[in-house]
Amino acid sequence: MSTTNSLSQSHRILFLNTLAFTVCFACWTLNGVLVTFLVDNGIFKWDVVQVGWLLGIPILTGSVMRLPIGMLTDKFGGKYVFSLLLLLCSIPLFLLPFADSFFMFALLSFLFGMVGTSFAVGIGFTSIWYPKEWQGRALGIFGMGNAGAAITTFLAPSLLNEFSISDPQNGWKLLPVIYGTALVVIGIVFLLFTKNKKNENQTKSVPQMLQSLKNTRVWRFGAYYFLVFGCFVAYSQWLLPNFMNVYQTSLVMGGMFATMFSLPSGVIRAFGGFLSDKFGARKVMYWVLSSSVILSALLMIPKMDITTSGPGVMATKKGIITAVSNTLVKVGEKEFPINLKVNKPLENTIFPTRNSWQQVVVAENQEVKKKELIAKGVTAIHFSANMWVYLVLVILIGISWGIGKAAVYKHIPEYFPTEVGVVGGMVGMIGGLGGFFGPIIFGYLLTATGIWSSSWIFILLLSAVCLIWMHMTVTKIMNEKQPILSKEMDRK
Repeated sequence: MSTTNSLSQSHRILFLNTLAFTVCFACWTLNGVLVTFLVDNGIFKWDVVQVGWLLGIPILTGSVMRLPIGMLTDKFGGKYVFSLLLLLCSIPLFLLPFADSFFMFALLSFLFGMVGTSFAVGIGFTSIWYPKEWQGRALGIFGMGNAGAAITTFLAPSLLNEFSISDPQNGWKLLPVIYGTALVVIGIVFLLFTKNKKNENQTKSVPQMLQSLKNTRVWRFGAYYFLVFGCFVAYSQWLLPNFMNVYQTSLVMGGMFATMFSLPSGVIRAFGGFLSDKFGARKVMYWVLSSSVILSALLMIPKMDITTSGPGVMATKKGIITAVSNTLVKVGEKEFPINLKVNKPLENTIFPTRNSWQQVVVAENQEVKKKELIAKGVTAIHFSANMWVYLVLVILIGISWGIGKAAVYKHIPEYFPTEVGVVGGMVGMIGGLGGFFGPIIFGYLLTATGIWSSSWIFILLLSAVCLIWMHMTVTKIMNEKQPILSKEMDRK
């Protein structure tokens, strides 16, 4: 009976942890929609650089502060750290409607960005309530709170439009108040209905707690998480302007498409935890990284029109051009048919379409030699990068990353059972930095190439690096520890 009661209490804690994390994640990604709306409607005259900073500042705060918040969770327990975090982060959201300058908006964004540290709190507070065989599932279910990004991208654009009907200039101010209120309510509920628990054997000093960060394994896990979580956060914000610019969608439709990326990625995380428990995190990560390589390679192909040289017409013998027309060139008595350009309608097809024709490059009475070109070939290739195919591929890579997020965190309680908060905070910090630097890197790539799909080139390279690094590590273990290989493999 006591075991049943203990498990029931653990499930209650997990539910409240997940609920709180969902609300925090929704607040953390608020600027992605809010700032885009404010600029598009001319409420604030921020330039591209300022917009980039406002999108990135909350992500940066929530990432960098994960390590110290994780350490506080290990030391004092998750109940009080999480409750205090929720209540304090509501204050800048309540003040956001009074921001009338870039500096004030940036400062308040910096402060409410602390909600991003909720992941480090929740990971430590969830893992301590569950035995080893439940770790993957429990942390996967908790990680479903990533779906909070989908709540923002799906609901916030419609709410902003609705609030602005009666007051176009100030209607947006209701949204941060609603988000702040949600944090207060969840903070009070968390304080009243959770029980504090921490590792009773945790007597290490801060320098001792940080010793685990010297382990290369921590940084390898961090690299995986930079991809599967950091790039997920980055694309949760990047996909909205991507769809609006490439496919000319509206703000609401672009937000809905971004939701179709972020929602399955968040929800599937629990399934990723189950797969990690059943098959081992290493096997799952092999699948995740391999699929990320394949899908990003497909996604990086841009919407394009290419005109290049095609099959031309050459003289088969020496002679004089005796006749020239749009459809025929005559060398002596020998006739050479010329293909005319056919104006085909540009269709939104799945596969590239081709149109080839020839242009005469000689004149009547001109002498030509054998094998001399008399009509050059031109081939035009059109690739529409079909929006629905693009959306399906984006959803699939989001699902892959969602599974990967759970697989990465399956490792941590096994290798660092008494330092889950510290190591989880560090891995989460590295991943969160991906959410900050991702849009900046994407922006530079877009500026350098002029191609929106260039961001996927970065994803392809990062996925390949992580896959190669993991395979090299696994190969090294196979060579060094053959007798205990199978057991070790399941953990890697």
